[in-house]
Amino acid sequence: MAAGVLIVWQVLATRRLIDPFFVSRPSAIAGRVWEWMASGFIWRHLAVTLEEAVLAFVIGTVLGIGAGFVLARGRRASLIFNPYLRVLNALPRVVLAPLFLLWFGLGIWSKVALGVTLVFFVVFFNTYQGVRDVDRVLVDNARVLGASEAALIRHVFGPSALTWIFSSLQTSIGFAIVGAVVGEYLGASRGIGYVISQAEGTFDTTGVFAGLAVLSVCVVIVGEAVARLERRLLAWKR
Repeated sequence: MAAGVLIVWQVLATRRLIDPFFVSRPSAIAGRVWEWMASGFIWRHLAVTLEEAVLAFVIGTVLGIGAGFVLARGRRASLIFNPYLRVLNALPRVVLAPLFLLWFGLGIWSKVALGVTLVFFVVFFNTYQGVRDVDRVLVDNARVLGASEAALIRHVFGPSALTWIFSSLQTSIGFAIVGAVVGEYLGASRGIGYVISQAEGTFDTTGVFAGLAVLSVCVVIVGEAVARLERRLLAWKR
């Protein structure tokens, strides 16, 4: 299907049935990506974006899992903090981006902070639900057998939440990259978002689509790596 769309796009743009100025052509986009790769131009920008995305992904995931377990196991903490977390989750993150640029500057940490706000809530709510979803009979049986809280988390709640956590990680990867790119787009001197912003500023449609193509390939590769890890760690569920 994707190949068919590209072929139709190329034919329509070549025959001027659609204006290449606005949508470019797949051949021109592929040529631009190859040019960037051959010259080494794209690698340094891609490295910055991936660094920001990885930091946002790791920090947001750790905080989300930790907060999810704490609030799921602490009824009073859940009653106190859940309403605030839901309100914060409802805030549009793009509105926070200028604040992060003001607080952390134009370096990587403003982009990391934006990415963390996107990743955290996805992981948190999935972890929270995964822990709360454990069969109470199973928990009671483990307690009767003398399981401590640490043993319950390791052998009961942890495995139960893993499925929910990994399902959130697939989405979180995309959000981490989105946070990095949006932050770069709003203010940066390096990164894929910066490249796309510069191309857009000069009406270089080919450059915009080329940047998006590079990002898409990266998301697919990283997503496949997480899927493989998920299949290996959750092999016991089969």
